[in-house]
Amino acid sequence: MFSNHPKGLIPAALSNMGERFGYYIMNAVLLLFLCSKFGLSDGTSGVIYSVFYAGIYVLSLVGGIIADRTQNYKGTIRTGLIIMALGYVLMAIPIMATKDNSTWLLAFTCFALFLIAFGNGLFKGNLQAIVGQMYDNFEVEAAKKGPDALAAVQGKRDSGFQIFYVFINIGGLIAPFIAPYLRSWWLGENGLTYNAELPALCHQFIDGASAMTAEAMNNLNLLASQVSNGAPIADMGDFCSNYLNVFNTGVHYSFIASVCAMLISLAIFMFYQKIFPTPAKKEAAAAVGYTAEEKASMAKEIKQRMYALFAVLGIAIFFWFSFHQNGQSLSVFARDFVKTDSIAPEIWQAVNPFFVIVLTPIIMAIFAALSRRGKEISTPRKIAYGMGIAGLAYLFLVLYSMMSGYPSGEEFKAMDVAAKEGLKAGPWVLIVTYFFLTVAELFISPLGLSFVSKVAPKHLQGLCQGLWLGATAVGNLLIWLGPVMYNAWPLWMCWAVFLAVCLISMGVMFGMVKWLERVTE
Repeated sequence: MFSNHPKGLIPAALSNMGERFGYYIMNAVLLLFLCSKFGLSDGTSGVIYSVFYAGIYVLSLVGGIIADRTQNYKGTIRTGLIIMALGYVLMAIPIMATKDNSTWLLAFTCFALFLIAFGNGLFKGNLQAIVGQMYDNFEVEAAKKGPDALAAVQGKRDSGFQIFYVFINIGGLIAPFIAPYLRSWWLGENGLTYNAELPALCHQFIDGASAMTAEAMNNLNLLASQVSNGAPIADMGDFCSNYLNVFNTGVHYSFIASVCAMLISLAIFMFYQKIFPTPAKKEAAAAVGYTAEEKASMAKEIKQRMYALFAVLGIAIFFWFSFHQNGQSLSVFARDFVKTDSIAPEIWQAVNPFFVIVLTPIIMAIFAALSRRGKEISTPRKIAYGMGIAGLAYLFLVLYSMMSGYPSGEEFKAMDVAAKEGLKAGPWVLIVTYFFLTVAELFISPLGLSFVSKVAPKHLQGLCQGLWLGATAVGNLLIWLGPVMYNAWPLWMCWAVFLAVCLISMGVMFGMVKWLERVTE
């Protein structure tokens, strides 16, 4: 699996793994944290989450431009890690939100999120560009040894990006456990236990107990008694304030782990940076001796490659719009509709990276076997298949939600505790959903990175990786629609929208496959 790849691949992947560990702590908790800390609705929290998530990828385009113009990829990456660490330091400060400070504290939180997004923008695309350049150099060196040596390494790029992607998900597998563990530990230290529904009820009481329905008040009294281990509640207002403070302080502490992860990534990158390619030196050597005819031919080829890139970017927008519901509508679905008495809803996001780690060697082996038999599947065709597989995840949710008679999220939350318990699904529903989404991800995300590295002109590596991430940003900017549909419509209708998006995208991609295959030959 790791043989016959550039020697810088594993150090780059390890550096990325540490950064992804810190990031996936944030990804697992952000929407639910905003709801529990500030009492925001799912929809409002979803908009902040979407803007943050989109900002990461939009700013990757900025980071790519900076690195391409300065030809200082390594310095840009180092700066990004430092800025991210600063953002996580600010997120780790446990200030309790009250009516008096919530406005400036929310602005402060958004500023910290901006620092994380900007640092990620400097880091993410440029490290991926360096990996792509490793394979450019790898193929050039193999070509010097002859056609057989070149043929042996030309198929390594896709598998290299899949290996790179596995390391990302090792960090993603561990990270979702951190915040729930620290939150539960801190609650326990204060004589309390975890309940996913209680923060929203506490905020309702603090904002105006008289406006609460009798059913909501009964639910608050019942759950408050449960999390206090049966201890009497002398003052419900004091209890609600204390529970929210303790609940959210534990999450704040988890961001300290993110700071440590950024520093570890920085140390790994700096230790190994000498073996990473330096684009400025590569371009200086390559820029010598082009004739006018060669330049015209190169310009035409670059134009075709950029057209192909933008075509795939359009499909990527709709994939990420559907896939990144794992931090939006699928997170609130896990909170509301799935039995999570012993497992916090954030932890279900670990199912996706677990499947990435387990399934990647299997999928790589299948692709390798097909290649040996002369039936290699092209990267554009793999992406089209991936969109269809993502559609299967939402088809499953449509059918399950229809058979279960699930109402909208808002209607469900208004029901009494006993009625909701009777409707909740078993954990297997999330496991099946994430299985299909993960297989789709493995057909699209690492191979999309590989596709970009294939079609990107050599002097625009960082920019083109930034464009891929920019397309991801557009998809992420739309993901707030998930919680809105989730709370407004019966659940099957919400999932049906994502099913339609996946199927239409698959059809469009298959329509472009032959043209894309010609461009990437």
